[in-house]
Amino acid sequence: MKVQRDPRFLKAFVAVLVGGLALPWSVGEIARRLGPPDLSALQTASTFALDRNGALLRAFAAPDGRWRLPVKADDVDPKFFVLLKAYEDKRFERHPGVDALALARALWQYATHGRALSGGSTLTMQAARLLEPRGPHTFAAKLKQIYRAAQLEARFSKKEILEIYLALAPYGGNVEGLRAASLAWFGKEPRRLTTGEAALLVALPQAPEARRPDHAPARARAARDRVIDRALAAHALGAEEARRARAEPIPLRQSFPNLAAQVTDQLVKTHPERRVWRLAYDARLQSSLEELARRKCARLGEKLAAAIIVIDNANGHVLAHVGGADYFAKERAGALDMARALRSPGSTLKPFIYAAAFSDGLAHPETLLDDSPARYGLWRPVNFDDAFHGAVTARKALQTSLNLPAAQLLNEVGPARLLARLRSAGLDLKLPKDSDVGLAIGLGGVGARLIDLTRAYAAFPREGVAPDLVESLDDPPKPENRRLTEPASAWQIADILRGAPPPDNGAAGRIAFKTGTSYGYRDALAIGFDRAHTIGVWVGRPDNAPVPGLIGRQVAAPILFDAFARVGGANDPVPRPANVLEARNSADLPPPLRHLRRGPKTIAATFGHPIRIFYPPEGARIDLGLSHGETTELSLKAQGGAPPFVWTVNGAPIDGASPRHEARWKPDGAGFARVSVIDANGASDSVNVRLE
Repeated sequence: MKVQRDPRFLKAFVAVLVGGLALPWSVGEIARRLGPPDLSALQTASTFALDRNGALLRAFAAPDGRWRLPVKADDVDPKFFVLLKAYEDKRFERHPGVDALALARALWQYATHGRALSGGSTLTMQAARLLEPRGPHTFAAKLKQIYRAAQLEARFSKKEILEIYLALAPYGGNVEGLRAASLAWFGKEPRRLTTGEAALLVALPQAPEARRPDHAPARARAARDRVIDRALAAHALGAEEARRARAEPIPLRQSFPNLAAQVTDQLVKTHPERRVWRLAYDARLQSSLEELARRKCARLGEKLAAAIIVIDNANGHVLAHVGGADYFAKERAGALDMARALRSPGSTLKPFIYAAAFSDGLAHPETLLDDSPARYGLWRPVNFDDAFHGAVTARKALQTSLNLPAAQLLNEVGPARLLARLRSAGLDLKLPKDSDVGLAIGLGGVGARLIDLTRAYAAFPREGVAPDLVESLDDPPKPENRRLTEPASAWQIADILRGAPPPDNGAAGRIAFKTGTSYGYRDALAIGFDRAHTIGVWVGRPDNAPVPGLIGRQVAAPILFDAFARVGGANDPVPRPANVLEARNSADLPPPLRHLRRGPKTIAATFGHPIRIFYPPEGARIDLGLSHGETTELSLKAQGGAPPFVWTVNGAPIDGASPRHEARWKPDGAGFARVSVIDANGASDSVNVRLE
C-alpha cells in the first residue's frame, strides 16, 4: 500500500495503530456509535440458473449491473485459502480483526523507506471495506475499517468473514466475488482451481483494473508470480509446484457460462422477481450438445439452426434443451428457442398412426398393406421416392416411411380420432388456418413443437404413457395420466423403429428412431429412443425458408446418433411386455390381421349389421373383485359382423379366431383396459373400461 509522504502522516498513522491496539477494550463503544455493519451488498446478487447438480448454467447481471454470485468457503479449492493467507494475512486465524504487528511494520517501512512495502490491512478489514460504499482512501476511512473489522469479528466466525470477502472482492470490470471471477476467467467453479489460477485470483483484487488479464496480461502474470513467490517463501508451496504454477498461461478473455440461454431468457422474462432457478438439465451434457449443434450447423450453412431435446424416460426430466445453434448468431436467429417453435413434423407422426392401428386391432407389424396408387377425395398421396412397392408389411412400411400405407391406415383409424388421442397425451398439434382434419395430418400437414414431439415419443419406451416433462426442479408439474397407446402396441413400435436403417455414422439396431422431412425441405427431424432416453432433433431455417437437400435422414439423423453417443449408456432395447402376439410373417396371423382390406368393413348384405361390442359398454367401471385378490373372468359379447372373430385386450389377442360372438378373459390386475373385436373382413370395434 503506497502512501504519500505527508507531515501529518506519522501522527495519523500512530492514531490508527493505537486504535487497533485498543480494539479489545473499545468494541462495544465503537459499535454503539457506528451502528451495525451494512450487509445489503451481500443480498444484491445476480439472477442465475443451476443444473441438477448445482453447476452454473447461466447468470444475469445483478440490478446494479455487476456479476455477483453467492459462494461458500467449502466450495472453494483449499489451495486458494493457503495462497490468500500467505499473501494477504498470515495471522488471520489469530488476530481479532486488526493485525497490530502488520500495522507497526507498515509504519516502520514508511518511516525508513518513505513508503509502505507491505500492507497493514487484514482480510477482515478488507471485508469491512467491501461492505461500505466506495470512497477515498483516507486515514479516517482506515480507522472506520478497523472499527468495522472489530464488529465483524464479534459477530461472525472467521469462515463467515472469509465468505464476505469471497462474495464482494473486485476482479475487474463488473465482475465481483471469487465464484464469478473463477467462472469468468477460467470457465470453472472455484472448487477446481489449479495453483496458478488460484494465485491469479488472489492477486487481482489488489488492483483489479490495472491487472485485468485481458487488458494487461504482463501485469497480471507479474502479480500472480509475486503471490507464488511469497507462498514459496512462507513454505506454503513446494518448489516444483511453484514452477508449474508460474508456467500456466494467463487467460486473455472472459468465458462466462452461457448455457440454455434461450430457456433462461424466457424464465427471467416470465418471473423477473426470481433470483435462483434449479433446472433438471445436466450442464455437461447441455454444453456438449450445444457444441454439437453449433459445429454441425456451421458445416450445413450460415442461416441454418438446430434444436435438441433430451428426456430421461424414467422420470421425464429434460436433461438438455438446446434451443438454437448459436445464441449470439443473428443470421441464425440464435436467441429464438426453436425447440418450442411451431414447425411441420414431416413423417414423425407416422408411428402414432401405426400405434393406433395396432392398439385398435386393425393391424399387426406383419399385416400386409397395399402400397399402390390411391386417391382420397381430391388428395392423392405419393411416396418420397415417387415409386410404388406393392404389398409390404406394416413393419417395412414404417421403417422405410412409405406414405401410401400410412395414409391407408390413418383412413381406417380416423384422422380426427388420432388427433384427439395425440392431444390428450399432451402433443399440442395446430391445424393450418381454416383447414379441416384430414389425412394429410399424418404426413406433416399440421404444426408441432419439437419438445412436444419428443415427449410423445417417450411414451413408446414407457409402455405407452407419455411422461410429464420436468424442466424446473423447483416447480415440478402435477402428475397426469397421459396414455398414448397400449403397452403391446408401444413395444411393437419400438421393435419396428429399432430396425430402421441408420445413417452413415450410426450402427444398426442401436436405437429406435424415425426421421421426418417437411414439404418444401423446410424442416429436417429425427427422434429416437432407447430404454433410458428419448432425444429429438430439428434442423432448419428459423425464417421457414426452404433449403434444398434438407432431408431428415441425411441431416437430422446423424446429429441424433451423435447426441446419443454423447449421452452415453448401453442403448438397451425396450423390454417386451407379456401377451404380445408373435408372428414371423402374415401367414402366422389370424385371418382378419393378415391383410388390411380397403373399403367398407361391414358385410351388411350377409349379416345386416356391422360388428359392435355389446358388453362391456364404453367407459364402464366393472367390479370383478380384483382389489380383493379374486380372479373373476370378464365376459365379452359382440353383435353383427362376419365370423370368425378375434378378441384382443390392450392389443394382445385372447386365444385364437372363433365363430362365436362371445369370449371370456381373465385380467391380471385392476386398471384400465381396451377391449377390441375384429371380424373376418377386418371390421372392428373397441371400448375402454376400468376394472376394479
